[in-house]
Amino acid sequence: MLIDDAPVSTVWRRAGGTHAVATAATVAVVAAMVVLQVVASRSGFEGPLQSLAHDFAGTPKSMSVPWAGLALGLVGLTNRQRVVAVAAAVGIDLVVLAGRLIAGSGVAAGTGPTWVLAGIAVVAAVRWTGERRAGALLGVGLGALLIAATKIGDVWLQITVMARPAVLDQYVELADRALGSPSWVMGQVVDAVGPAGYGVLHWVYIELPVAAIVVALYQVRGGWPAHHLVRTFLAIGLIGPLFYLLFPVVGPDFAFGAAGEGAQLGTYWPTTVPTFTDPVSFVFDNAAPRNCMPSLHTAWALAIFVHSRRGPLWLRWGGTFWLVCTLTATLGFGYHYGVDLVAGVVLSLTIESALRDPERGWGRFRIRLVVGGAVAFAALLASYRYLAEPIAAVPLVSAPLILGVMGAVVVAFHATFFAAPDSALGRWGGRDADTTAVAVG
Repeated sequence: MLIDDAPVSTVWRRAGGTHAVATAATVAVVAAMVVLQVVASRSGFEGPLQSLAHDFAGTPKSMSVPWAGLALGLVGLTNRQRVVAVAAAVGIDLVVLAGRLIAGSGVAAGTGPTWVLAGIAVVAAVRWTGERRAGALLGVGLGALLIAATKIGDVWLQITVMARPAVLDQYVELADRALGSPSWVMGQVVDAVGPAGYGVLHWVYIELPVAAIVVALYQVRGGWPAHHLVRTFLAIGLIGPLFYLLFPVVGPDFAFGAAGEGAQLGTYWPTTVPTFTDPVSFVFDNAAPRNCMPSLHTAWALAIFVHSRRGPLWLRWGGTFWLVCTLTATLGFGYHYGVDLVAGVVLSLTIESALRDPERGWGRFRIRLVVGGAVAFAALLASYRYLAEPIAAVPLVSAPLILGVMGAVVVAFHATFFAAPDSALGRWGGRDADTTAVAVG
């Protein structure tokens, strides 16, 4: 969180690292989009550049993501410019919507904010100078990165299907029994709450970027701090999917339920827990992405929760609500196993530990947290794959160990970034009054 009495010039000096990261990320994302477009074109499905072109002239793939991107693009503008930009985006969307309805093409939105975001970039680059130009381009760049990341993610999910036909769901499901097979439990709970409860959970699940933008906009309300939620959100999105290829898993409802559409091992989820004890990888002949391990929805929702902690009461309650609903949905919809969520928590806090409070530098406090988190994450994934049988056989030992590893990472993270400086935890975490006085949220 920005310090309320910090002058804008001070805020901008702190944001120097953010500019460098945004520039590097932009170059990397553009290169990735080109490469993935080539792969997608050769494989016969829509690539990221095609999807982006449809946002400008066609049917946007998402209605909310372009608006979330525009919201970031408005940060570097004056209030008057924001009103004009939003009005223009709404106007374009209404015109396009009217044309689509007349042509019978259905309802869609997102063209307006895409065009306006591009327009802000052109005006800032050509007409503005100095801090005004830098601030506007930073906002536009982060907004564009958010949109591009979703395009890249869609293609990457297709690649996981092609690259990893065999999945490891039997191993993960077996290990998950030590935790009480929470997906099976929550699947029945979601069924019991009925359509209204399902609708709320589904909306929260798919609109995760909107919640992230709300928290991020609060953080950048006075300028760009050295660290904010968007950086963590994008980092999770760039790093997390790499493990989909290393550890391909499709989820309970696909491997063991009706969503498998004939490729599943049986119709078990959510009423009957499988009884096999000799797990093997198996070919899953279905287009479901191998995107379960780790749970990135959990990682993102936890990042939202963490970044909302230093905000006002409404923001803290909102972050808590989004985290609880997201965890409920990931399990209750049959998209994830409990051990996926544990891995997602460790990944999220490890990435956040590398980015948070950059003014404190890379001392022993941060190195041990990042290295420890990485080791814990690797140990969890290795145990799910190679120790699934003993994990399931002795749950009274394995469950506390799995949850204990996650708990240790959580406690270490809290000690390093949130504990009171004069407490034992705070001293262990390397916190002191001078450093924490300028920490950002």
